[in-house]
Amino acid sequence: MPETKEEIIKKKNRTQRAKEKAKRHAKEFRDEFNKTIKTAFIAAFGFLIALVWRDLITEYVNKISESSPVSGKLISALIITLICVLGIMILTKLLSKKDGEKK
Repeated sequence: MPETKEEIIKKKNRTQRAKEKAKRHAKEFRDEFNKTIKTAFIAAFGFLIALVWRDLITEYVNKISESSPVSGKLISALIITLICVLGIMILTKLLSKKDGEKK
């Protein structure tokens, strides 16, 4: 049985909607993939920076703790904890301001 013009038009519309939906999903996937790759690279660079700072901080903490009558490892742990807590507090304030601006 031959198709009517209405059936042909409906079929073309369905095909067109399917193509548009596929393109939209492909773009969403590509955007999410790019975002994930960027996040991975930023995390890798952040880890590298943390390692460099770790070495520097450890060197200075060891120099400070050598002259202390208290155990060097205790002084090292306290100083590093203090630095990390301050860093966390600063980052939390900076990130919470950015989140507040978006809302």
